[in-house]
Parts: sequence; structure tokens; C-alpha cells
Amino acid sequence: MKFQTPRGMRDFYPEEIVFRDHLFAVWDKTARLFGFEHYDAPLVEHEDLLKRKAGEEVVEQIYSFNDKSGRRLALRPEITPSLARMIIARQSQMILPAKWFTIAQCFRYERTTRGRKREHFQWNLDIIGHQGIEAELEILAAAAESLKSLGLGPKEVKICVGSRRLLEGLLLDSGFKPEKLEIAFLILDKRGKISDEVIKEMLTKEGISSSDSDLIFKILAIQSMEHLNEEFGQKEISGKEEMETLFKGAAFYGIEEFLQFDISIVRGLAYYSGIVFEAFDCEKQFRALFGGGRYDNLISSLGGKPLSCVGMGFGDVVIKELLSHLGKMPAPGRQIDYCLGYFQPSYSTLATTLAAKFRTEGKKVDLCLKSMKAGKLFSYADRKGAKKVIFIAPDELAGGQVAVRDLETKEQSNLSLKELGIDY
Repeated sequence: MKFQTPRGMRDFYPEEIVFRDHLFAVWDKTARLFGFEHYDAPLVEHEDLLKRKAGEEVVEQIYSFNDKSGRRLALRPEITPSLARMIIARQSQMILPAKWFTIAQCFRYERTTRGRKREHFQWNLDIIGHQGIEAELEILAAAAESLKSLGLGPKEVKICVGSRRLLEGLLLDSGFKPEKLEIAFLILDKRGKISDEVIKEMLTKEGISSSDSDLIFKILAIQSMEHLNEEFGQKEISGKEEMETLFKGAAFYGIEEFLQFDISIVRGLAYYSGIVFEAFDCEKQFRALFGGGRYDNLISSLGGKPLSCVGMGFGDVVIKELLSHLGKMPAPGRQIDYCLGYFQPSYSTLATTLAAKFRTEGKKVDLCLKSMKAGKLFSYADRKGAKKVIFIAPDELAGGQVAVRDLETKEQSNLSLKELGIDY
């Protein structure tokens, strides 16, 4: 029998769950702070739903299988298709715009590298049914709020914002062939993971001329909206106005220092249609922390009525690596209010009574299941992360009391059983 996890998968021991719980709590609190409603969907989906578009990298990474009735099913590699399915099922009944969030476990069969596993948890925020740039700003503001709650600011993380619509407009305005846009975007999404020389080779292999390839890299060198206007003048190019509006709106949210113009951000999923974004640590030592953007065509492509959507996915793997690197992992703290032990077996009934009383008051109590000496109990309680120890021993019990030790201050006192309402 093998005792290792399957390749690319993770076990979560109690000490590791502490961080996961903290991260999930930040995500949950932030989403609700911004008015998002919680939803969930099955871990297993129809394979056809997930294979929306041949050629996308994610299609090759799906864990798929036949069920006992021969149906083709798969573990979800992302939750957006499930969200789209749910929306279409109740599209006529939905109150729009809708703001939904979930924390979903996703699976992709891919090469495991630093910051990339074959399973991960992902916080998804989606605004459904709003065409304006306000939707992007709300999601970006929520993302920035979550970063601040994790102790990260604009000096540690930048949210790089681009626009597929703007990049497409700039390319077409310069004579780029429309039929080559989709494959060019898929290749450009690999930029940063492979060298620009390899990117150019891939573009050439797909029939994109060297002049068009040079045009792409000329546009990708644009550093700001001001630089864009210098290169292309004041032309009315698709996607330009909404980018300008977004950066102006960011100031009202107080997140302008988090945002950075980056026309090279295109995202690898073909359903993105407008503004897109990815967050990176400022030193660029890690993979993207999160990413997302506008996807106005996915609902209609799956059979629903046209509906504008903006979404974001924020994974749990890279953020943990970054926080560890920066020394900003949250202190585990003491999770148990009382560790309750007793000196001899005859005191077990009293111990159980005390534990039940404190638990009804909402206290977290670790009740020891056998008698032990005080020293051993204190050592056990400290290792388990208890705040205080209650010890039932003959000397204190003779006076109708039990001993209490605070493991943080090391102070010791006694509790009266009578005052607790317990007759003994």
C-alpha cells in the first residue's frame, strides 16, 4: 500500500487546516462584505459542458471517466461552466444583476510545478447581468480588500489589467488578420512562462507572419494609457474608453495603487471578451495569485440568452507560498478555550459535566479521555493549542473547586463548582 498522496494532490493535516480555514474565512467575509451570495455546484460535471472549445489548454487537462451507465463525466477543472449551467437553468427567474461567490475545489491533470498542483481550492466571484465597467471595479475592489485582509498591500502585489477587446482593436486597426486572433491570444497567454523567442516560434508555426509578430510585440511594449495615446494617437479604438473609465473609477474605490496597466494580459480561456486581469507579487517570483475578467459570450454559447458576466478566480496555492515567503503567514494561535483533565478515573463524571456546561456556553473544550498527572496534562494542552487548562485534583476538589491555568500568562487560579452551578 502506498501512503503518499496521488501526484499533485494534497493532504491537509490539522495544522495545515488552520491556514486554510483562515484563508477561507477572509474570502467568505470579503465576498459577503461586497454583497455577494454564496452558491455551490457538484464536483463532478458532464464532460461535454467542460469541453466548450477545442484548443484550450484546459481541455487537455480534464480528469474524465465513464460512470457505471456509460456517461462521460469529469472532475471540474474550473467552476465557471457549472455557474453558466446554473444560470441558464433559471435565467428567466433570476434577479439581475446577480453577485455570486463560491469556494470550489478544482482538478486539472497537468505538470506539477511551483505554485501549481493537480487540485486546488479557488475563490470565485462573479457578477452576472451588468454590462458596465462597475462590475469589473466591484470585483477588483473585493480582490484588493481580500489582499489587505491577508496583510498584503500595493508594495507586495500588483493587479495587472489588460483588455482583450483593446488588444484586438489595436491589432485589427494595424492590419492583423482577424482569423489569427484566437490562436495568437492562446499563445500570448503563455508569455512569462516561456521566453519571447519561443512565443515568436509558436506564432510562426501557426502561420502568423514575422511582420504581424513584430506588431504584436510592439503593442505589448505599451506601458500605460498615456503611452498608448503616444503610439496610436487619439483614435477611437474598441476597448480603449472602458480601460480609461476603469482606471479613473479605481481612485474612488481607493485601489488605484494596486492596479497596473498591462496590455499583455489576455488570459488563456477563450470565453474572455473584454477587460482581463491577473495579480502578481511585485517581485514576480511566483505564478499569478488570481485572475479573471469579462466573459459576455459564454452563456449564449452554451444555449442561454445573451448575458454579460465578469468573474474572478483566486487560488489557495500561490497565496500561501507568497505569504510564507514574505513572513506574513498568520500565527496559528490557540484554537481551544479549555483543555479539561482529571487526576483519577473517579473524577471523569465531573469532568464530563464541566465540559458539557462550557460547551453549551459556546466554549471549545478538549475533554481528556483518561486520567493523567498535572504535568503531563499541561504539556499535552500546550501542544494542542489550548488557551487554558482545567484540572480536577483532590486538593482543590476538597474545597469545592477546580484548578485553572492560563497557558499564555502561566497564571493559576481556582474555579468554584458552586458558582458554576454544579453540585459535587
